[in-house]
Amino acid sequence: MEQIYQQLIKGIQEYFAKTGLSHVVIGISGGIDSALTLKLAVDALGPEKVTALSMPELGVSAQINIEHAYKLCEALEVTFFSQPINPFLIDFARLPWKPSKLAQQNTKARIRAVLLYNYANTTEALVLGTSNKSEILLGYGTKYGDLAADLEVIGDLLKEEVFALADFVGLPKEIIEKAPTAELFSGQTDEVELGAKYSELDPILKKIDLEKANFSEEDLIQKGMNPLLVHSVIRRVKANKHKSEMPPIIKIGKGETQKFEEVPENQTSLL
Repeated sequence: MEQIYQQLIKGIQEYFAKTGLSHVVIGISGGIDSALTLKLAVDALGPEKVTALSMPELGVSAQINIEHAYKLCEALEVTFFSQPINPFLIDFARLPWKPSKLAQQNTKARIRAVLLYNYANTTEALVLGTSNKSEILLGYGTKYGDLAADLEVIGDLLKEEVFALADFVGLPKEIIEKAPTAELFSGQTDEVELGAKYSELDPILKKIDLEKANFSEEDLIQKGMNPLLVHSVIRRVKANKHKSEMPPIIKIGKGETQKFEEVPENQTSLL
């Protein structure tokens, strides 16, 4: 873990040296991903250059997570703001159409992104993302919501590696041992929605990531992996690939009909 830690610290420092900016803002939830990102940012840049924004939905976000976020920020001595998102949800309830349940969940994540960028623009800071590699590959996040960032710090770490690094840097056990959740509705947990534990998902994702376009469902199954889970993971990875790519651009002046890559039937964000 020491080597991974040092590479991430160096990566943060080099990125900010190139941008000419020095301050960052991070959305802090009380969960392991944002806690680890915050700790790495503090170690790389110093607490005086890091701001944490807690953006709970009162009545949905667990009080224990709100408390964990505050206590961690206090311990790391970073600037901390708490802004519940409830007031911003009111106008969305007054739209001339009735938003679907999925749209309502996505809206919460996108409100948080707007708040982070509002602060970043105001203070000439950059937004650090808190998504891990498992989430990115699975598309387990909201486009222009929690997937919106200027730099993804832990985006090359699978979830099991996040747990290991969090333990290495000394994050509180109560944060490490909690069930991961996006808290977009009461009782939500990552592993229930994904249909498997990260310890089961990560080996499949690791194979897919290593082999890129050369992997096949049959190859993974022949290696002893659960056929139903392999099929589910591959379907999810392919369907959500658009979340980690720039939108396609219609080219002009080509003199022929443009061909797009295969587009999933439903590009609605999972969250």
